[in-house]
Amino acid sequence: MGDWKTTDGLPRRRRHRALSPLREHLRDTFWFAPTAALVLVFVVWSAATAADDAILTALRDAGDEEAVSDLLGIAEDAKTVVTTISAAMMTFIGVVFSISLVAVQMAAGQFSPRVVRIFVRSRITKATFAVFLATFVQSLLVLTSYDSQRDPALVASIPLVQSVLTLILVALSVVLFVMYVNSTLRLMRVAHVVDLITREALRVVASMPLDVSAEEAVGAGTGPGRGTGLGAETARIAHHGRAGVLRDVDIARLVRMARQNGVVLRLVPRIGDFVVPGTPVFAVHGGSASKALRALSFQVSVGAERTFHQDLGFGLRQLSDIALRALSPAVNDPTTAVQAVDRIVQFLSSVAQRPLGALLHRDRRGVVRLVQPVPGWTELVDLAFTEIRGCGVSSPQVTRRLLAGLDDLLAAVPEDRRAPLVRHRTLLTQAVERTVPEAADRAFALHPDRQGIG
Repeated sequence: MGDWKTTDGLPRRRRHRALSPLREHLRDTFWFAPTAALVLVFVVWSAATAADDAILTALRDAGDEEAVSDLLGIAEDAKTVVTTISAAMMTFIGVVFSISLVAVQMAAGQFSPRVVRIFVRSRITKATFAVFLATFVQSLLVLTSYDSQRDPALVASIPLVQSVLTLILVALSVVLFVMYVNSTLRLMRVAHVVDLITREALRVVASMPLDVSAEEAVGAGTGPGRGTGLGAETARIAHHGRAGVLRDVDIARLVRMARQNGVVLRLVPRIGDFVVPGTPVFAVHGGSASKALRALSFQVSVGAERTFHQDLGFGLRQLSDIALRALSPAVNDPTTAVQAVDRIVQFLSSVAQRPLGALLHRDRRGVVRLVQPVPGWTELVDLAFTEIRGCGVSSPQVTRRLLAGLDDLLAAVPEDRRAPLVRHRTLLTQAVERTVPEAADRAFALHPDRQGIG
């Protein structure tokens, strides 16, 4: 829908699309792509059948029975290949994905159960599964098109185009299979996993509006407008659906509904919070509570687990989980923890200069219509370092990397955001001094090193 710029000179940003939540929810499912592929293969098969009938009719109208005989021979040769494909493809699908699920289970045990969503959201995984199923179904459909009649003058169907289409799908399946194996093997590598998590987390950061914080807007006056405050709270809308994690809200529709009713909406819980029926989800500021606003509760999505779509802290949560799993006595892999800390520092650096605490979503005229709470800087820093600092204090590789990361962030953030970083650095230093008895070991553990230990 393009970029836009508000009338008061605020930075340009891309407007939220109305179908954005739906697209993200479909990416979190595994059924949509195979189902769409099966529907598409029926459509393509119908078109191919029509093409085969047209070719046969044209040859007969031209009286070219020799060409019909040649096509019949080619189709019979292709039938052997199609029959083999039909018999082997479903077994191939079962074996491949059974092995893949074992690999995913190993990755979940090694890193975090939340990395399973990477496999579920993988486009190459869905494309491979969809094409495999499409190839199997296409081969069955082609076999039904073969005519037992061998006389060129009497044969009613020669599935030549259909057979060629099946062979093309087989070739595509082979290519996708190679890509899929490569993708699955990469899922078992920690560097690839943390890179994927970080990239998705940074996409969330990039989608955030570069706007003033809600605290500044609230304190500037009354009534909705450009930096003029939210106005008095006139109503609250409660959640009436099932209990679960607040996954996202339909920002485009909420902004439109607020503009039509002349109000400002404030999302009460944060994305990622667990809500139960009766939990207030929206506060209405200004205007009056109309019947139309009762539909606000239908613009939120609640599910069993968090997603990246609008959840600023979910990436940090996953990176922290990977580091904590690596630092557990059962795994004892501080190098993996250091790789997770690398990405944590990268993420915090990307939000160091951004407004946090709340996001302001504006309509086309630049009027604030939706206030969305997000974690503040202190909360993000605590999420990033608190648990890792507590579990990694006995590992000099981790403490050295944490100190280097904190020092890098202290050099990059504004003055008003240094306090939580200084606090964590001080607490880490004190914990090492209490835990490590030897002075030389303490000095070594407290020496900042971006690689941990070389």
